[in-house]
Amino acid sequence: MKLIERNDYLNKLINAVGTPDIKVITGVRRSGKSKLLEAFKGHVAENIENANIIHINFNLPEYDELTEYRPLYDYINAAYKEGADNFVLIDEIQMCHGFEKAINGLHASEKFDIYITGSNAFLLSSDLATLFTGRTFEIKVYPFSFAEFVKYFGYTDLYAAFDRYISEGGMAGSYVYKDREAKYDYIAEVFNTLIIRDIRRKYRIRNTALMDRLSDFLMDNISNLTSARSIADTFNSHKDEINHKTVGSYMQYLCNAFAFYKVSRYDIKGKKYLSATEKYYLSDHSFRYAKLGTKNMDYGRVLENIIAIELLRRGYEVYAGVLYKKEIDFVAIRRDEKLYIQVSDNITDDSTFQREVSPLLSIKDAYPKMLIARTRHDTYQYEGIRITDFSEWLTDV
Repeated sequence: MKLIERNDYLNKLINAVGTPDIKVITGVRRSGKSKLLEAFKGHVAENIENANIIHINFNLPEYDELTEYRPLYDYINAAYKEGADNFVLIDEIQMCHGFEKAINGLHASEKFDIYITGSNAFLLSSDLATLFTGRTFEIKVYPFSFAEFVKYFGYTDLYAAFDRYISEGGMAGSYVYKDREAKYDYIAEVFNTLIIRDIRRKYRIRNTALMDRLSDFLMDNISNLTSARSIADTFNSHKDEINHKTVGSYMQYLCNAFAFYKVSRYDIKGKKYLSATEKYYLSDHSFRYAKLGTKNMDYGRVLENIIAIELLRRGYEVYAGVLYKKEIDFVAIRRDEKLYIQVSDNITDDSTFQREVSPLLSIKDAYPKMLIARTRHDTYQYEGIRITDFSEWLTDV
């Protein structure tokens, strides 16, 4: 499989070298965490002269004897070299029973610079503070962005590239398959076997049919406002007996495993967060096509999903905006920066254009406002609103 440098992620690891933190690489299954760790290993080997790299990949059978925490701890301590910069790189750490004891012990010794990856369901962002007694530094890895997709395939025509990215997405493991159905078979297998299976194991899910139905429902309703209670009511209208608390727990499990990302609502005028309903977006939009089919592509929702994940990838906090009775697709906040964004498939019709810009024109503060659409034209301004094509914005990094 062809590899490209994912420098944004790699540089985060490089900049963390020598810090006392436990570096933890998280993200949805098959998003490239292991490849990133290998790239980092290569950088250390080439650039740090006295590096002693202790690399354990639990996907390989030669490390089967280290799947209990004490043998792992003893193995790494035995590989320590006095006077060297000792790096510990462990892939799929969750395959070691009691791994947190080994990592905490190694960290407490202050002899090692520690980097780990793990299964999305077993090494959660929300668990890091309780798993590890030392401070953790999390590197969140996402599936391929559109910019990485362009780089991987060597596209020069961004519009053509984006048309393909919409349908194929960012799960790079699927790129080796020539046939589209084979691509979707691979992507569906990643979701079913590697994501849902992990969730079932982690949380001991008994109602597996509900988990499958819920994930399909959320895929079909990406970008729609929803809640656990409304979903339970919908399911119960079909004569099911489902508690909204169970639905809420299952939704949280899906988010914990990076299958979906929850986006809360934000009252722009009142400057407060609203919690009654949220939107959910897939970690990669190709999961939707692979699981639900491509007969009803519903480009509008998919395009909104692409922008939501790209904003998260760029480090923004992402909210769905509310101003009076108008909806703004995204309020994106990063430190002192704030963006208001509307997303549309097609704005060639004037009435559609006016409907999309109207909520942005209602916002009276001076933060940047943007309409991202499939314009296939250069960026331009309309009454202070930046109108830009998807392919332009997504590669403007």
